[in-house]
Amino acid sequence: MPSHATGCLLCGEDLAYATVAQERTCDLCQVTASSTAACIHGHFICDACHRGSAADVIEGLCRQTTSVDPIALCTELMRSRAINMHGPEHHFLVPAVLLATYDNAQGRSEQKRAHLAVARQRADRLPGGFCGTHGNCGAAVGTGVFWAIVSGATPLSCEPWSQSNRMTARSLLRIADHGGPRCCKRDCYLAIFAAMEELSRLDGVALSSTTPTCEHSARNRECTQSHCPFFPVSAATPKTAE
Repeated sequence: MPSHATGCLLCGEDLAYATVAQERTCDLCQVTASSTAACIHGHFICDACHRGSAADVIEGLCRQTTSVDPIALCTELMRSRAINMHGPEHHFLVPAVLLATYDNAQGRSEQKRAHLAVARQRADRLPGGFCGTHGNCGAAVGTGVFWAIVSGATPLSCEPWSQSNRMTARSLLRIADHGGPRCCKRDCYLAIFAAMEELSRLDGVALSSTTPTCEHSARNRECTQSHCPFFPVSAATPKTAE
């Protein structure tokens, strides 16, 4: 299995993104898939292989936890070696931690297993690189998935349909306001905070939360450092005089 924390999961080199998707063969499972991304040496890992065991780790911990703090749970999951620096596994991470902590806070632990299974199925439909190719970050979509499941929204719903779309919109605006390039860790935190604010307004549920400090900036080649609200001040790199 791949072992590199960022970049190409096979060799660690930078990924190159095209504006038009091409048919590529996954170097791990040999399945052919359409993608805009491959590493500079031509390696390609499909989304299913990229997610790998990450979804199992996310679902397993969220089933077991009694936490009512989605940020703390998100931080704990991000520490797992199964969660890559970037990747589509984050599209499931967001609704999973929101569902787990919301169901725990509501005393609905018996519903949590079913909710997580639905969220995983829906998140699997969101491709990697979604933020750059569709103008819609998967972490933000994950907040809408969360509320659609809780509220029972369908394409024919009235208020639940509006509410889940609004939650996605608020999360997406929060992410967009902090600029790019993408950082899956930053965007997950931003989306969760936006969802918590909307949840408090919609349902009167105020989930507890910690204030996170990023533990992954050193391995993120595209880290915006001091421009990120979660960047550790102690890690700031002094600017050299030109």
